[in-house]
Amino acid sequence: MQLHRRRFLRLLAVVPGLPAVVRSARAQTYPSRPVRIIVGFAAGGTPDIVARVVGQWLSERLGQQVVVENRTGAGGNIAVETVVNAPGDGYTLLLVPTAAAINATLYDNLNFNFIRDIAPVAGVTRIPNIMLVNPSLPVHSVAEFITYAKANPGRVNMASAGVGSGPHLAGELFKVMAGVDMVHVPYRGGPPAFKDLIAGQVQVLFINGSVNEDIRAGRLRALAVTSATRSAEFPGVPTVSEFLPGYEASTWFGIGAPKNTPVEVIDRLNKEINAGLADPKVQARFADMGGTRLAGSPESFRQLIADETDKWAKIIRFAGIKLDE
Repeated sequence: MQLHRRRFLRLLAVVPGLPAVVRSARAQTYPSRPVRIIVGFAAGGTPDIVARVVGQWLSERLGQQVVVENRTGAGGNIAVETVVNAPGDGYTLLLVPTAAAINATLYDNLNFNFIRDIAPVAGVTRIPNIMLVNPSLPVHSVAEFITYAKANPGRVNMASAGVGSGPHLAGELFKVMAGVDMVHVPYRGGPPAFKDLIAGQVQVLFINGSVNEDIRAGRLRALAVTSATRSAEFPGVPTVSEFLPGYEASTWFGIGAPKNTPVEVIDRLNKEINAGLADPKVQARFADMGGTRLAGSPESFRQLIADETDKWAKIIRFAGIKLDE
């Protein structure tokens, strides 16, 4: 009887440490098969490229293939729903775009609550938009643009990549903070809007992408970047916030996972992604897109998502932005 009692007491002493042992073992064995990163936009665009840079790095660090899977539609919501409904095991991840924060207010009756149902893993990169005008517009600075727009209310056409897109909301934020009246002209994506800006059909566009050649050739004029600080890609171009203090409307991306994903798996992924963001080759890939690293903890990425969701909700409601049914 005394022997059985001693064995029982030894077992009790071990039990409190079992969860930590299980978590450690799970972190060490993850991943044991390929991992998917779900992207809500088409192959070849900026979101897809960001996901593939992250996927390639993680493949090398984790020793398993990381596959990028494009699930387009509904402004990225189909991809989000795919991940929300996936097992929380670390094998299905989401490329989290700025659109996730915007869509929380823009779309009615979503089948998920992004902040509740997606666990933040890590921020990846932040890419500024650039405020471009057609050279026929007689302005060379944000201050001159504001003066011109106020003198010509409703006569400046502001293009965008579509209702509720990042470029659209960057422009709406500008309108609110500058107190100007511009006519929003939505397009089906950035390329046609960009084309019409060059043609002079519209006068201003907030967008990110490779525009250096058109600026150098005089086909477009860059007035400002929308990030909080100047861009290394356009060091001579001021920020909008130098004229409108507090303005910021950059595009950002990160990685998320289903809400029940084990914390040790999230921590492992966060550690590896941050290691990638410190690597010069990875930094160079994002710099080619005008991006800067968005390194940090899952908690800091969670705060960014919450802040951006609140910020864009206010703009969407104030401007009365509605999707076409």
